Amino acid sequence: MNQDLSIFSLIAHASLVVQLVIAALLLVSLASWSVIFSKLISLGRVKASNEAFETEFWSGKNLNELYSSVASKTVGAPLERIFASGMREFLKLRERRVVEPTALLDGARRAMRASFQRELDAMESNLSFLASVGSVSPYVGLFGTIWGIMHAFVGLSNLQQVTLATVAPGIAEALVATAIGLFAAIPAVLAYNRFARQIDRSAITLETFIEEFSNILQRNASQPAPAGQQGNTR
Repeated sequence: MNQDLSIFSLIAHASLVVQLVIAALLLVSLASWSVIFSKLISLGRVKASNEAFETEFWSGKNLNELYSSVASKTVGAPLERIFASGMREFLKLRERRVVEPTALLDGARRAMRASFQRELDAMESNLSFLASVGSVSPYVGLFGTIWGIMHAFVGLSNLQQVTLATVAPGIAEALVATAIGLFAAIPAVLAYNRFARQIDRSAITLETFIEEFSNILQRNASQPAPAGQQGNTR
């Protein structure tokens, strides 16, 4: 009896529709785990690289020197790219003889906000997939269960005597689909909630940096020399 009602035996004896549902759920679960592990790595790198750049930025290093080192990198932290975009726009406006502090600051802030949105979109990539897996998988599994139960009762209608022993295998086969649907959904939901919190914290870090760097640029905008020659004014 234990062998007949094992998971593999139940799947093997399930109807074709239930087997297809289970196969689809297993593939989706595998894809969601791939996204989960990649997100764990990528968001961990984002946090570490942002912290490293913040340490370097607030060390008092000259803005032009810091910008030169950041601009030469092919891969960097989100904070570095936001800093580079704001500094680049600030210097371009200075080269065009724009001397109005408000115009300088507004241009730099627009560039940083655009860069911030790109970084946020990159961090949020594939989160919608996890949300879809978490919300849809239980219903897909439930569909497989309902179909399996219907198939089991249709088969039982041909029997003269129905007992628990004859009903149990068909019902168990159908319930496997719901179990696998939950198996796919629960990790996706937990991972989505965790990543959403991490991204929110990263977004707050980026926005705070934009405000702090804007204050530095505002102080430098009122000075006639090119931005960065005075160093960071803390």
